[in-house]
Amino acid sequence: MSMERTKKQFEDDRKEAVKIAAKLLLASGTTSPRVGGVGECTIHIIDDECDMEDLCQQIEEMAEEKESWKFFRRDAAMLRDADAIMIVTSLRSLTDPSDIQCNMCGFLTCDYMKEESKLNAEKGVAYTGPLCSFRATNTAYAVSGLVTQARNLGIDCGIFWTAGAAAMRLKKVPKNTGFALAVAISITEKSPFRDIPLKYDEINERSMNDRIIRRLWPQFRSIYS
Repeated sequence: MSMERTKKQFEDDRKEAVKIAAKLLLASGTTSPRVGGVGECTIHIIDDECDMEDLCQQIEEMAEEKESWKFFRRDAAMLRDADAIMIVTSLRSLTDPSDIQCNMCGFLTCDYMKEESKLNAEKGVAYTGPLCSFRATNTAYAVSGLVTQARNLGIDCGIFWTAGAAAMRLKKVPKNTGFALAVAISITEKSPFRDIPLKYDEINERSMNDRIIRRLWPQFRSIYS
């Protein structure tokens, strides 16, 4: 078997491993215990390169909406290096508070929260809230199930609220989603989610390759024209 064919086989097997791992993580996140044992979360796998790029571009667009969101561009650069992105949603935190008067959301009773006006879904707003914090916490249990399984399988992962908010903007989640988080996974020799420079959105493999191409292309064009 040629070296090129061997490398291709490795890449094909790696991508297949990503699909299998994502489904196993989805299973672990789905069966993780919930408060009250009621289904309130959904998990969605995004592993198509075009869909992932759409999500990253949405994150970059959101980075321009607020000064405090500038770090979104760095998240987008890391997510472009991911093999799959899993979106974990909270389906009842926005519209159906738990009615236990826990005051976790800051309102004295759940009725007060229901009466409060929602924010408009516009630029600079990630989640329209107010949210039932008791229900939204269930996403943490689901994410914990995903991350635990990833560690058991030896798969690198990172948690991003930026991708969750962007997925809601792109309507890649159920319409009644009030809150969403994302877990990105990678099956590579170096985790793309660790040891990242502060300006990773400016200095990364893609940007460096682009700079080399831009610098060398005029020379190649003059030689072969």
